[in-house]
Amino acid sequence: QLQFLESGGGLVEPGESLRLNCAASGFTLSAYAIGWFRQAPGKEREWVSCINWAGSTTYLNSVKGRFIISRDNAKNTVYLQMNSLRPEDTAVYYCAVSKRVLGQCVPDEYEYQNWGQGTQVTVSS
Repeated sequence: QLQFLESGGGLVEPGESLRLNCAASGFTLSAYAIGWFRQAPGKEREWVSCINWAGSTTYLNSVKGRFIISRDNAKNTVYLQMNSLRPEDTAVYYCAVSKRVLGQCVPDEYEYQNWGQGTQVTVSS
């Protein structure tokens, strides 16, 4: 069964860093784009970043220069390194796989499927 398991969230102070992990099981993610999304309380889910099958990356403007997405196909895992965290980054973070094999990154949650359960990131002093 195709599943994602996110981990690495936690409570940090502004300016600190976290690395989120998105481990896939039940399929090989190397042929797919993988997206990271987040949902803050009372807000809609928001696309954050994506890495396609070739390793090309895209970012939400507000995280550009602070977040880095990467993938390790040998470990079937995608990472989101989050630096210089801000209180407005507080949210539950999710990963999901593109519906298209060898597809490009699209900042639209309806292009993704098999969502993980999420990992909570809280940035507060």
